[in-house]
Amino acid sequence: MMKLVGQVTPDEKNEIQMLFERRNGLNELAKILTADNADLYEKLIKDLGETGSRFQNWWDTMAQKYKWESAQNGHWNINFETCEIFLVTPEN
Repeated sequence: MMKLVGQVTPDEKNEIQMLFERRNGLNELAKILTADNADLYEKLIKDLGETGSRFQNWWDTMAQKYKWESAQNGHWNINFETCEIFLVTPEN
């Protein structure tokens, strides 16, 4: 189930969209990169961790700022076109 719980500014949306795209790109790179190239592999792992932390921090900061509703086993999604935030919960 999806429920509209808020909205962010275009600048805030741009920030999470950049992190979202970066995280997805790094995850795709991780699928094809082997540990044979140790330096590149370590850089990828470090970048994945940092990007993941920044991604989660954005959600935590915005949730606190806007006081979004939350739910056990739920998560938030953003509509990048409208800047709307939805609470997604499992169907019962």
